[in-house]
Amino acid sequence: MIPGNEGRGYVLRRIIRRALRHGHKLGQARPFFHALVGDLAGEMGAAYPELRAQRARIEAVLKQEEERFGETLEHGMKILDAALGKRMSGDVRMLDGETVFLLYDTYGFPVDLTADVCRERGVAVDIAGFEQSMERQREQARAAGKFRSAAAVEFSGERTRFVGYDSLASEGRVIGLYVDGVATTAARAGQKAVLVLDTTPFYAESGGQVGDAGRIEGPGGTFVVDDTQKIQADVFGHHGTVAAGSIEFGERVNARVDAERRARAMHNHSATHLMHAALRSVLGQHVQQKGSLVDADRTRFDFAHDHPVGADEIHRVEEIVNSAIRANAQVSARVMPYDDAIRAGALAFFGDKYGDEVRVIAIGDHSTELCGGTHVDRSGDIGFFKIVAEGGVAAGVRRIEAVTGKGALNWVQGIEGQLAAVADALKVPAGEVVPRIAHVIDSARALEKELGRIKGRLAASQGDDLAAQAVDVKGVKVLAVALDGVDAKVLRNVVDQLRNKLKSAVVVVATVAEGKVQLAAGVTSDAMARVKAGELVNFVARQVGGKGGGRPDLAMAGGTEPDKLPAALASVRGWAERTL
Repeated sequence: MIPGNEGRGYVLRRIIRRALRHGHKLGQARPFFHALVGDLAGEMGAAYPELRAQRARIEAVLKQEEERFGETLEHGMKILDAALGKRMSGDVRMLDGETVFLLYDTYGFPVDLTADVCRERGVAVDIAGFEQSMERQREQARAAGKFRSAAAVEFSGERTRFVGYDSLASEGRVIGLYVDGVATTAARAGQKAVLVLDTTPFYAESGGQVGDAGRIEGPGGTFVVDDTQKIQADVFGHHGTVAAGSIEFGERVNARVDAERRARAMHNHSATHLMHAALRSVLGQHVQQKGSLVDADRTRFDFAHDHPVGADEIHRVEEIVNSAIRANAQVSARVMPYDDAIRAGALAFFGDKYGDEVRVIAIGDHSTELCGGTHVDRSGDIGFFKIVAEGGVAAGVRRIEAVTGKGALNWVQGIEGQLAAVADALKVPAGEVVPRIAHVIDSARALEKELGRIKGRLAASQGDDLAAQAVDVKGVKVLAVALDGVDAKVLRNVVDQLRNKLKSAVVVVATVAEGKVQLAAGVTSDAMARVKAGELVNFVARQVGGKGGGRPDLAMAGGTEPDKLPAALASVRGWAERTL
């Protein structure tokens, strides 16, 4: 289990943060909690050997949580300070329950911490309002649950006999028929429906593998299956549309699975088992499946790991999996008692529900897992395996996406097509693309530098003209102008040149690029006792939707409202008259 934002992971995170809060109350300002793991392993490692085996990872996860909690404190305190800074009406100063709930729900800011801060500042906390917000959220969650239940169908009858491990076609009888979630005796052409059969070759989505698609032929009609889902543990619902004629309750039908779609899903599913084993080999035994989605196009695999998987590690995983594919190992499926399967080394997943009898999938000596999904006969059937994406989905959880077989071939050909297009645009063979791109980048950088020099010389050449626009305010030259086609570096240079030229001056120079305002303000040393560049640039920036800062003699700022720039620059003279 690792800390997260939902389910048991969220419960764990709240427990950890409560402990961290007590540490902070005891004066621990820096991360400390992870340092206790060594002592804990020493005291309890004999009873819980994973404390010793996974000590480094446990310390890393806890330290990460401490650092995250530091961010929570920072963000939460900003919101809390802003709320407490507002004027509160009434004889009793009270923080409203909505704010307390926002801090708790969005930022993970403990209510007791909010109460402590408020107590220190003489402010009461609207706990009743907080509870009302909590109850409103619970009601919304319950309403969402009712909606999901209403979308399902109610079935009571015999179980579905699944024969899809051995066959992609079978006869069956319609023992359940639903249109718009309501039981009916017949479904007509064009109607979307859910069929329940007493016997089916269609695999119902579970264990990460998507449900089968295909066709069901009856005496008087054809039903196209788009998806197969479990209505109950042993009752399969075939979701789709009546393509022609009608399908009636009780009639005998012929069910046939889309063989190519099933085959591609099996390739990806078996490859997922191999990838899981390879990840544990390369990254460590802490890697555990946290979720998966296997369909005909690709496999998406979520697993416990604290850091991004590097390019070298991805290559090693790919090599291990493809080596197992080339070995063409036999894939076996055995049903055995759960305890026997675990003793045999099969991987099981915390949180999954298993019966007394379990199905064990072994791919040679490369992988052994508990799994109810469909798989290839030999690993060589997978063909080829390629990882196409890696990223994070939650704290301590990474996601890998991969393709196999025809999907992998399509992906490689797509990449080759992109490479060919790049090579054609660069007018070089594909093998020379990398050095050619490096040359183009170097050339572009050189041109950018040259353009910057040209812009700087052009702006400098305007110095005399710009200086002539300065006005005298109480013995100090004040100038506020806009330039076209310059960048922030040029702005700073122009300000320096104008200060040198004007000797005693307050200067603001602005430019607009890509819809954004850039500002630079400068003040000569003799004027800094009365005027600060940071104050001046912020005065202008606030008028154009921005802010900034810097040294007393030179400051920068930005803004998002260029249409207001002329008026903002025009206001500088009045500001200088008031300030000087």
